[in-house]
Amino acid sequence: MQDVARHAGVALSTVSATLTAARPVSAATRARVQASMAELGYRPNALARGLATKRSHVLALAFPMGPAGLSRTSAEFVLGATEEAQGRGYQLVLWPFAAADAVGLLDVAAQGLADGVLLMEVALTDPRVRALTAAGIPQALIGRTVDAGLPVVDIDFDATLSAAVRHLAGLGHRRIAFINHAPHRVTEGHGPTVRAAEAYRRSCAALGIQARELHVDESVPGGRLAVEDLFDRAEPPTALIVMNEDAAFGVMAELGARGVRVPADLSVVAVISTPAVAGQSVPPLTTWHAPGVALGRAGVDTLLTLLDTGEVPAPVLIGCELVDLGSTGPVPALDPAALAPDPR
Repeated sequence: MQDVARHAGVALSTVSATLTAARPVSAATRARVQASMAELGYRPNALARGLATKRSHVLALAFPMGPAGLSRTSAEFVLGATEEAQGRGYQLVLWPFAAADAVGLLDVAAQGLADGVLLMEVALTDPRVRALTAAGIPQALIGRTVDAGLPVVDIDFDATLSAAVRHLAGLGHRRIAFINHAPHRVTEGHGPTVRAAEAYRRSCAALGIQARELHVDESVPGGRLAVEDLFDRAEPPTALIVMNEDAAFGVMAELGARGVRVPADLSVVAVISTPAVAGQSVPPLTTWHAPGVALGRAGVDTLLTLLDTGEVPAPVLIGCELVDLGSTGPVPALDPAALAPDPR
């Protein structure tokens, strides 16, 4: 470290602060120190660094992955968190414990393998949060429970669903249905499922629109069944809001089978998704892009602030950004008979 300090023309303590983030170092000075480290071939000893700072400089991201693994939308959260952690001198490890496995998560967290835990897929009453709190293990949440005073970052569901409903209402749509996650998500108190549904209902009520909400399996068959349910009625919707990425492909497949043209006959939007996913449907879906990278970064920043100061930062809420891929249009004069299944 002394050689690096002399080469960079800074104090030894500045090199140490660059490595440990013990105090702020300007971007220019950090760059000079890092350049000297690279030129001299210096590699900090992680074990010695941990002993000196009493930290592992590892953060854990607890993400309960299902059989399908990590979706492209969820991957943006992980990418943002990883980039922020590495930029702050930390490594991020993924702990794929089930959301209900608070005991398993706590057993690993209590071993001190990570300085803090960043939780995803947060439930309104989340056993993981309460277990970590009781054990005194630092945590931050990408999501929110019903409890106040926790270090949280989250999607602004009110702003996002309101924007989607108002966008469609501005095109003349009054029959706007919402296709949400599977029914078991509601029973489990899955935060995004519940908060998005509440925001959708509030937005519809504010505009005098009757809410129509379906919870369907997160699968292609689930999406097909949603279309059957909605369009085998006397007054089918003229617009759909879909917050169920896997079901969205089933929705579009069933609409195609019925000869329903998007957006000429029906407007469809995806919310809390990504253009990379919504762009794979035929046609591509206008999307309210989930701020995964920004929230991943904000989650790490919140956790490190808690670790460094012991204080809980103010909650961070970020709305989704509209990416218009052309799947919405003015409300059509629909003939319900045109939406019947193709007899062929």
